[in-house]
Amino acid sequence: MMRRTNPFDDFEELFDRMSRQFDEMGRQFDRSGVMSSVRMHDMAVDISDTDSDIVVTADLPGYEKSDISLSIANRTLTIDAERELSDEHESDAYIRRERHHESARRTIRLPEMVDEENATASYRNGVLTVTLPKMDAEPDDSRHIDIE
Repeated sequence: MMRRTNPFDDFEELFDRMSRQFDEMGRQFDRSGVMSSVRMHDMAVDISDTDSDIVVTADLPGYEKSDISLSIANRTLTIDAERELSDEHESDAYIRRERHHESARRTIRLPEMVDEENATASYRNGVLTVTLPKMDAEPDDSRHIDIE
């Protein structure tokens, strides 16, 4: 039996790539319309789903812990990383100073609800590890009602 694929998957992938390219182009221009040196990097992630946790591992080589920001809302984890780099070169005739801004961003839709209060994160050797404990099945908001 032949497996049918969704014909719109290719279009969605194309639009995602175009959106990332337009975002990157937009970051290359500052408010005055002058082109600046801004680089957007892809971020490789691994997501594992254990019995008790969802663990997200992201590669962010060269960033400092203070360069990284994490947020979670509506079952969506967002990882942002930004850094400024500068190179200075001196000679008798001139001084040249180049500044670069690099950033990486990844938004991950989580497969189920997590306990945001007890989430933890660590960053070692360019690897960010975010551990998100799963919530129990459904929050038990039920209450017993006595019958008189």
